[in-house]
Parts: sequence; C-alpha cells; structure tokens
Amino acid sequence: MAEIPDREKVRELIYEEHRPWGKFRSYPHRLASSLKIITVNPGGILSLQYHRKRSEYWVVLDSGLEITVGEKVWQPEPGEEIYIPAETPHRLKAVGQQPARVMELWLGESDENDIVRLEDVYGRD
Repeated sequence: MAEIPDREKVRELIYEEHRPWGKFRSYPHRLASSLKIITVNPGGILSLQYHRKRSEYWVVLDSGLEITVGEKVWQPEPGEEIYIPAETPHRLKAVGQQPARVMELWLGESDENDIVRLEDVYGRD
C-alpha cells in the first residue's frame, strides 16, 4: 500500500500563483487516487463515515454546507480547505437552498468500497 500523505505534505505541495487577472491554486493531483466534485442537493446528507485506506482533502466550492470532521461541526466558507485523516469520521450536509459542492482529493490507494458507514439516513450499510 502506498503511503498516505499527511496534512503538512499536502499543504506544502499546493502551489498558488498570482496573475494580473487574479490567481490560481494547483493541487497535488499526482498524489491522489481520485479527484471528484461532490454535489449535495438541498437537504441532502452523506453518511457519517470514515475510510481505512485513504485520507481526503476537500476544497469547499459553494456556501450552504455543514461539515463534520471528528467532533467538529461547522459551516465553511467557499474556498476553505479541509484535510481529513484516514479513519476520521466525516460527512457533508447541504443546509442551503441551492446544491453545494466540494472538490475532493483521495490521498492513498483506495476505491469506493473503502467506506465504513457509522450513520446513514438512506439505510445503507
């Protein structure tokens, strides 16, 4: 199994460059086994879950989300970046009136089967 990069390693590999029109941030996609945009519909809630084989790095794209990571629950601002270590319970919930998105990088070798659900309102195991 490949080593899962820690928060500091990921953050030191994020590159930001300013241009006359604004800026861009480049994320370490070569470390990721997947890169997704997750869209949560109003009132939608993902499982409270954790992963054994991967950490995740989220970039909040829209307002209207409530995020749980471990014991912390908050409503992040767009642009907020969140590192979720492997085996840490986490979830997304849309609390606004519009769909809301997060960009998610998987850090570590993993697949969709690496989900341990602790709670799920849709009755999934």
